[in-house]
Amino acid sequence: MQQDVEQIKNDVVTASHIVHQQNLVSAFGHVSARIPGTETFIFPPRTSPALVRLDNLLTLDTEGNQLSGTGRPNTEFWIHARIYKSRPDVQAVCHVHSPNCVALGALGETVRPMHNMAALFKDGVPAFDAITLIRSRELGDAVAKVLGRHRAMLLRGHGANVADRDIRLACMEALWLEEAAGDQLRAMAAGQPRYFTAEELEHVYGQLTTEGGVADRAWEYFTSLL
Repeated sequence: MQQDVEQIKNDVVTASHIVHQQNLVSAFGHVSARIPGTETFIFPPRTSPALVRLDNLLTLDTEGNQLSGTGRPNTEFWIHARIYKSRPDVQAVCHVHSPNCVALGALGETVRPMHNMAALFKDGVPAFDAITLIRSRELGDAVAKVLGRHRAMLLRGHGANVADRDIRLACMEALWLEEAAGDQLRAMAAGQPRYFTAEELEHVYGQLTTEGGVADRAWEYFTSLL
């Protein structure tokens, strides 16, 4: 368990730096990872993801208690805490301020797959419509309810949340969600997008999830850019 936790901490630091390097966050935004088999998670302090380090990581639980670390957590830790509470299957959460996702949400749209990697979101990307920072248990529960069983969601005027089985996959999906939003915006500006059909989504999704190594290959690449 100890070795697993150390690797998870390293991945939280790396994921924080990747989402910053890829312009999904700047001074704000945060990623986290559950400590396996517990109701606790690794979370950054109240600083830019670019400044997250192994020695300033915190441990919180799903009730909002800070269990270790000397700094203060980012104020929207309730996003992470209540998603973990409602989704035992989720092992990592990325909250990002992706510009294309914000623009798409402002149009009253959400991500609709029209390129291969977006097929990972074949079950839909719901939107949280309230304009607010998520700084309470009640709002965290509301966000978790909108996310439901989905991989990702938009927050209107705010950004996106991505939740999945490990931090590397959730981080890569945050990048692919933003890529999908950008492609969609450009296609909408040029004409009528040709979105994937349900059958096409299932076909591509099967290729992405059964052939293996997709997220690992992307993680290796983006890590090399840091």
